[in-house]
Amino acid sequence: MARYTGPVCKLCRREGKKLFLKGERCLTTKCSFDTKSYVPGQHGQTGRHRLSNYGLQLREKQKIKRIYGVLEKQFRRYFDIASKQKGVTGTNFLKLLESRLDNVVYRLGFATSRNMARQLIAHRHFMVNNRIVDIPSYQLKAGDVIQVREKSKKLTVIHESMKRIRGEHELPWLILDKAKMQGIFIQVPERDQMGMDVNEQLVVELYSK
Repeated sequence: MARYTGPVCKLCRREGKKLFLKGERCLTTKCSFDTKSYVPGQHGQTGRHRLSNYGLQLREKQKIKRIYGVLEKQFRRYFDIASKQKGVTGTNFLKLLESRLDNVVYRLGFATSRNMARQLIAHRHFMVNNRIVDIPSYQLKAGDVIQVREKSKKLTVIHESMKRIRGEHELPWLILDKAKMQGIFIQVPERDQMGMDVNEQLVVELYSK
């Protein structure tokens, strides 16, 4: 499975904002974005240049790709699927990304980042509807139950991640049972329920040329 393995802090600096690719570390003083918020590269400290419309569209595409940890070929495939569905293409596109198993594992709080969620899923620590699923891109459907495998419930990384959750789970499209270490994917979220600071319409414009 192809995956970006380079320094992820450079990705945040490239996009000019924190993408929280390292989970909890991004909230601490160890986050390099706070001390090196300029663009990486030889001329990075000379400042950001004004982008053309194409440049803005490209940067937004790269930002969304990096947030969800999806490479170009798969990213384009999601867009093609979304463009054939009824409704707003940009919203359909984000719905497909939000319905990925690795994203939902992260959203439920079982992992501090989507990258960690992918690793846990690939190592067979999660089940969907009582069946082991080791495919991070697995598309969830309304009513699916996601749970930590019995033998994985003592994993320190999962417990440490779940400590971040205080009180009730905040996302209305997910139900979390912390005691049972399981969640329910109630429905595909609407655009205003995602809490994503991205402009997906720029991606639609880019791919529609």
